Amino acid sequence: MNIGKRINDARRFVMHGVSKSIGKTNLSAGMIDRSRVKRVLISRPNHRLGNQLLLTPLIQELSNRFPGCTIDLFVKGHAGPIIFQNYVEVDRIMKLERKPFNHFLNYLRGWTQLQTSSYDLVINVVHNSSSGRIATQFARGRLKLFCEEDPALLALYPDAVHMAKYPVYYLRKYLPVDDTHGAVPRVDLKLSAAELRAGATKLHEIVPGVRKSISIFTYATGDKIYGTDWWEKFYVALQAAFPQHNIVEVLPVENVSQLNFKAPSFYSKDIREICGFIANTDVFIGADSGMMHLASASLTPTLGLFAITKSDVYAPYGGGSQAVNTEETTIDQLIQIVRGLISTRT
Repeated sequence: MNIGKRINDARRFVMHGVSKSIGKTNLSAGMIDRSRVKRVLISRPNHRLGNQLLLTPLIQELSNRFPGCTIDLFVKGHAGPIIFQNYVEVDRIMKLERKPFNHFLNYLRGWTQLQTSSYDLVINVVHNSSSGRIATQFARGRLKLFCEEDPALLALYPDAVHMAKYPVYYLRKYLPVDDTHGAVPRVDLKLSAAELRAGATKLHEIVPGVRKSISIFTYATGDKIYGTDWWEKFYVALQAAFPQHNIVEVLPVENVSQLNFKAPSFYSKDIREICGFIANTDVFIGADSGMMHLASASLTPTLGLFAITKSDVYAPYGGGSQAVNTEETTIDQLIQIVRGLISTRT
């Protein structure tokens, strides 16, 4: 085990010890007075692209329930300002360093920012996040929601198990009864018209002509990645089933391909540019990953491929998007699902 991993494991151990007694919401159902919530803090100190994108439904929900409120975010890494740049209700983004022991003073400075403002409402998004609970406790807030697991809430709303949906349902529990209806907002990057036009231009440069396109992402981290043999078979099946469509591979930052670059491909390190590109395709197909959530945030019908992680927790949703367990689904069945997703786009 390298020294960096040992230090990180030690940090987690210490954080768990410090936070194990922190994290209980001391409010009654229906207690939040909407008229008194003007400034909100969301605590989600995690750097992963997907986890930050999954905050967007909660941000929309807060904006809908508390019109005119301003929202601050406590996150990790430096992607936040890019992800949330078109959310006008997001005011301040406080950032923790991804590698605290490499930038220790900046890391400590990130924590001290929590004391510089007062909030009407502080929300910890994921209860099993030690740093999230500590941040929520440390922040200056009148009302605090820790989003601890609520079996009654999960029984009432089975889809609340989803990571993006649970904090929305949890918030609604503490609002007046007549203010708890409606579908949970979608994951949404809020692309501008200019970003959508730029994506269309990029797509046309790669696959000129008038044919519509299917975008695929063949990469994923760790055990979530599908092998070259699987993607080769699936790619051939896609070509046979959709000869009237272009099939374009969106490449990861590592610039690798499980298809050995056989398909036309698009590469960028700009997440908004990537999202704009995907938004101009008819359907996106990829394994559970930050790119899958980015595709969902483009509002393109998204097919998430799952075999290791929990699809009910991380599945793309809305607009026809869905997740499949590839251990239980044949390639022929996947083709039929793709056909259905394309039909929602036409």
